[in-house]
Amino acid sequence: MEDCIFCKIVKGEIPSAKMYEDEEICIFKDVAPIAKVHLLCVPKEHFAYLSELNGAREALLGRTLGKIAKLAPALGLEEGYRLVINQGENAGQTVHHLHIHILGGEPLKWE
Repeated sequence: MEDCIFCKIVKGEIPSAKMYEDEEICIFKDVAPIAKVHLLCVPKEHFAYLSELNGAREALLGRTLGKIAKLAPALGLEEGYRLVINQGENAGQTVHHLHIHILGGEPLKWE
């Protein structure tokens, strides 16, 4: 998508504080953090919703979750973390490119 902010970050057209990148995903700091550690994990393939998953995207999401788990200690998340995927505007999704919020670095309340 030409106007997608996350696609532009992935392509390097918009600067970000990248914490990790490989051929499938990019993890960078959220510009409006709500926790001590607040990262966004973005698949490089553009799609907006879990309802758009197919076999290849399901496999990508599985690898992405595994990668987050492996990287957690290096990301400052040794004591635990929360993963959030907002789906749709009522859930607070403001960028329509599937992304996973990674929150931690401190005790988190359930609000």
